[in-house]
Amino acid sequence: MKNSSIKINPISSSEKVPIKKEEGQLSLDIYHTDNEIVILAPIAGVKIEDISLSITDDVLVIRGEREIKEEISEENYYTKECFWGNFSRSIVLPLEAETKNISATFENNVLEIRVPKSEKEKTKIIKIKS
Repeated sequence: MKNSSIKINPISSSEKVPIKKEEGQLSLDIYHTDNEIVILAPIAGVKIEDISLSITDDVLVIRGEREIKEEISEENYYTKECFWGNFSRSIVLPLEAETKNISATFENNVLEIRVPKSEKEKTKIIKIKS
């Protein structure tokens, strides 16, 4: 799949994001470098247009839907480990996150979100004088 960008929609704290019943939770890896916070979410079986990202204050919300191609009766399953249907995940970002400059791509069924850290919030070493 070609590297594709995903638009992140800012939402004011007065707006409510509708929560759908029976949502699955998305698995994530989150790490940081000196300059940014990186969020990785493998999302198999989802098209880019079925994923939405929004941010309210310091909370990033990933939502989407994974559709199953055919209806299968519960009694016909040997094992059922995959979640089909709506999914979401909310992430509280740290104070140093620069939420105005978040970028997201979806490549090889992995959603990658990069959140720059603000310069003013980076850790500074303070020398103690004797």
